[in-house]
Amino acid sequence: MKNYATDVEAVDDLRKTYQQLTTEIGKVIVGQDAIVRDTLISIFSNGHCLLVGVPGLAKTLLVNTIAGALGLSYNRIQFTPDLMPSDIIGTEILNEQRHFQFVKGPLFSNIILADEINRTPPKTQAALLEAMQERAVTAAGKRYQLDQPFFVLATQNPIEQEGTYPLPEAQLDRFMFNVWLDYPKFDEEILVVKNTTSAHTPTLNKVMGAEEIIFFQQLIRKVPVPDNVLQYAVSLASKTRPNTALATSETNQYLSWGAGPRASQFLVIGAKTHAVLNGKYAPDIEDVKAVAPAILRHRIVKNYKAEAEGISVESLISKLLAS
Repeated sequence: MKNYATDVEAVDDLRKTYQQLTTEIGKVIVGQDAIVRDTLISIFSNGHCLLVGVPGLAKTLLVNTIAGALGLSYNRIQFTPDLMPSDIIGTEILNEQRHFQFVKGPLFSNIILADEINRTPPKTQAALLEAMQERAVTAAGKRYQLDQPFFVLATQNPIEQEGTYPLPEAQLDRFMFNVWLDYPKFDEEILVVKNTTSAHTPTLNKVMGAEEIIFFQQLIRKVPVPDNVLQYAVSLASKTRPNTALATSETNQYLSWGAGPRASQFLVIGAKTHAVLNGKYAPDIEDVKAVAPAILRHRIVKNYKAEAEGISVESLISKLLAS
């Protein structure tokens, strides 16, 4: 862990470290630059990230690669309909001395890949929700702190909805970002196929560690925010709430529910991180706009009129940002 003379020096070093991170991740992950950016922003903002995309878009590989480059412990939990809370939290067993001993589950790691999170029942989703919010779990009436830093990077398949349990709004709201992965471009897919069907195995170098990540998370909290940026972020979230003072005509017409105060908080902290990673010492309105779609898209609920007219959440967010 380096010692910095000033916070400005630390911010400059974070930007350089971020560039090294993206270079390392780029050895394994071809393209998907915006996805890598958003995932790293959520990590430095101390938030959780939901990755939504069809199978085969390297969601699992992305999380594994990021964990390796950050030098963090990593566990993958495959969510299934028969998964119980004790399967992820851990359980008490009777040891040889006939005393109950708590055996930690896979949640006790820095980065958790919750694979196909919507395939598990609400009881297990609730156990994960507690871990995400409290950074702690409760087993047999005792509370256990999780390893720090702690991130849940969950994946969800948008096309196959049989046998799934849709995530409740309360749990969706705990995710800072909802990131949509799309198919790679033609040239990128050629490179992916070329790399993955040969004997070439890239060597991934560790760029930083847990202590540095926690330091940079605290550093980002210190970044000053101009009043106009703060007002813009809060007004943007407020505009999504139908039948309120700041609601737009499209909001009243097409939305049944809007984003809560947590969205305003994430817009500000996300804008801070986006600014720092791009070499700025304070965020501006463009930084808020850059992170807004991934923060708002899972926090606003369309009504029947929007569904009937084929109005998408993305188009509504674009109009809000344009206004």
